[in-house]
Amino acid sequence: MRVLSLCPSNTEIIEYLGLTHYLAGVDDFSDWPDPIKRLPRLGPDLSINMDLVEQLHPDIVLASLSVPGMERNVAALKERGIPHIVLNPQSLDDIEQDLITTAAALGEAHRGYEAAKQFRAKREAIEQNTAMYSSRPKLYWEWWPKPIFTPGKINWLTEVSEAAGAINIFHDVESASIQTSWDEVVERQPDYLCLAWVGVRKDKIQKNQVKKRPNFEKLNLSNDERILILEEELYCRPSPRLLDGLEKLVRLIHP
Repeated sequence: MRVLSLCPSNTEIIEYLGLTHYLAGVDDFSDWPDPIKRLPRLGPDLSINMDLVEQLHPDIVLASLSVPGMERNVAALKERGIPHIVLNPQSLDDIEQDLITTAAALGEAHRGYEAAKQFRAKREAIEQNTAMYSSRPKLYWEWWPKPIFTPGKINWLTEVSEAAGAINIFHDVESASIQTSWDEVVERQPDYLCLAWVGVRKDKIQKNQVKKRPNFEKLNLSNDERILILEEELYCRPSPRLLDGLEKLVRLIHP
């Protein structure tokens, strides 16, 4: 099989299935696992070079509507008659199902069922451990600072929060992603600020960028340990690596 992946979460699903050797090309933002670094690059996930996609003669291309704007790539794949599947994960259950769907499309159905089973078992083991915590800290997740974007109810980070024994402060908003204001964040009084800016490396984010915001003192977060700068690749991509992020989050908020 010759498989092309158009976004990082798809690439990571292939790795979780143990099928990275099938990959013949990936988007520019895919950065894990290490073996993909030698593969042809297809361009940014929202500006895929479709001519190169055709030249690589894929058996199947993996697209994902979890990336806003990916619809243009899907339309181009259809127009050119390139075999493809389109994933659209918004929840941990969706990711589990995508393991099955992707493996079946690659003719490796047994790998999908086994990977989904492992994913489910790891998730349930973490949830069982966190169920013992009596306190449930309130988390504010920040995907982007200007304007502020944060996940709502229909998003994997609300589930990750719950699985970690915590609460996403915007879990009551029926949306996957919300543009909000810093004033509203302050009103909701989170116990932790979780900063995971999409496409920004962890070392480029400074706590002072948040501490300088108006009315920051009203959050009573003078303890810098409650401002968490997190790896966007472990929290902003709907792939099985979210469970690695979940395990890390548990250690941070339940010391």
